Amino acid sequence: MTEEHERKNKVPWYLWPFWAIWKLVVGIVAGTGRLVAVILGLVFLIVGVVLTVTVIGAIVGIPFIIFGLLLMVRGLF
Repeated sequence: MTEEHERKNKVPWYLWPFWAIWKLVVGIVAGTGRLVAVILGLVFLIVGVVLTVTVIGAIVGIPFIIFGLLLMVRGLF
């Protein structure tokens, strides 16, 4: 039983970063609630857009935008 459960939940190495980010988003939503997660996602989205306007800040801004969108999607659905 344990081996079968382990095989189903094993994440391929190339999908691990996406799985880890998604688990982080799920943890934030579970800890804060849906409304706060959507608001927090919107804040991350706005900060990401502002940082992306500057060329140097785009390195940090694009992941902020993606993280904000993931938080908003997870909070809404």
